[in-house]
Amino acid sequence: MLVYPDVRAAVDWLADAFGFVERVRVGVDHRSQLQVGDDGAVIVADASGERQPPDGAVTHEIKVRVADVDAAFERARAYGAQVLEAPVDREYGERECTVVDLAGHRWQFTRTIRDVAPAEWGGGGPGWG
Repeated sequence: MLVYPDVRAAVDWLADAFGFVERVRVGVDHRSQLQVGDDGAVIVADASGERQPPDGAVTHEIKVRVADVDAAFERARAYGAQVLEAPVDREYGERECTVVDLAGHRWQFTRTIRDVAPAEWGGGGPGWG
């Protein structure tokens, strides 16, 4: 669940900028469930009491698998997402970009571009280290 000062504005922006689709609305502006891709979801809720948006703090980063990182990046940027990192190919086989939405939540769009064994990029498996 992600907290926004204006749920309706957040739903509209996330639909426009990220292509998410509203599935369920609770109250006029209390909470909404958005479909992310074919089988993901995110809950958008109103800010109240202890539930507040990040306000500049780095509290989390939501990773979303997409078919086309570059297209997701360009769409988000066109709607005013703050760019933290343009699309880049990683040594571990992912193409990723990172943006910040209108309330300060960080989003990373990612796609696997090649299968890389963890030992090839300095990673490991269970019991490693």
